[in-house]
Amino acid sequence: MTVNPPPLLNYKIQGDGPYLLLIHGLFGSLDNLGLLARDLINDFSVISVDLRNHGKSFHHNEMNYQTMASDLDHLLQILKIESTIVIGHSMGGKAAMALADMAPEKVSKLIVLDMAPVAYQQSRHDNVFAGLNAVILEKPTDRKAALACLAQHVEIEGVRQFLSKSLHSKDGSMQWRFNVTDIQDNYHHIQDWKNIPAFTKPTLFLKGENSDYLIADYQTQIIAQFPNSKAHIIANTGHWLHAEKPAEVLRSIRRFLTK
Repeated sequence: MTVNPPPLLNYKIQGDGPYLLLIHGLFGSLDNLGLLARDLINDFSVISVDLRNHGKSFHHNEMNYQTMASDLDHLLQILKIESTIVIGHSMGGKAAMALADMAPEKVSKLIVLDMAPVAYQQSRHDNVFAGLNAVILEKPTDRKAALACLAQHVEIEGVRQFLSKSLHSKDGSMQWRFNVTDIQDNYHHIQDWKNIPAFTKPTLFLKGENSDYLIADYQTQIIAQFPNSKAHIIANTGHWLHAEKPAEVLRSIRRFLTK
């Protein structure tokens, strides 16, 4: 019987040195952590990936942290990478933590940007899904029209600009690179989290001061799953701390990696 190998994530590798894997968040792509990558490639071989249903990676109706971690592990196997530093933001942070659970021998150090290993109850993206689906229905023919359509549902311009990076022209209309239908259908999995056995290697949690994704109430769960972890707050930032204060985030990352 012939068994088809799993699809390979879209990726790029830049720089030279020890391997470092960068994992974007929900509705993102491999370019989203570019501000970090541009600095880190001076000292590391930086692997940037598109998670399933995002960017130029494959679409699939199954999407949870087990499958995302499996995709990442498969990529490391294909690239013959036995050990790497892993940095993930938001949903990518949970994917990074799931990879540390699935293949702990391959993760030398772990850095999680503004995400906790907990199940979140609040739905934070209803307006975003409404805007994404409106663009799908209206089939705008240019970026300006797509942004105007999106603005009917998504008030914050920065969020609209972020989402618009995944627009492309296809068959005469602007379309999303990410797979809106299957992301929306699996959103409960993206919010969810199943506690993992203790990952004992060095771990850093970076929190945006003004964000509520990573709060003191989660400390017990963090320590139970990541006993060798430290936390650092990036002042005057929200959930997008790496975009708002890249120099401060990089300083914290480098300080952690050189210890």
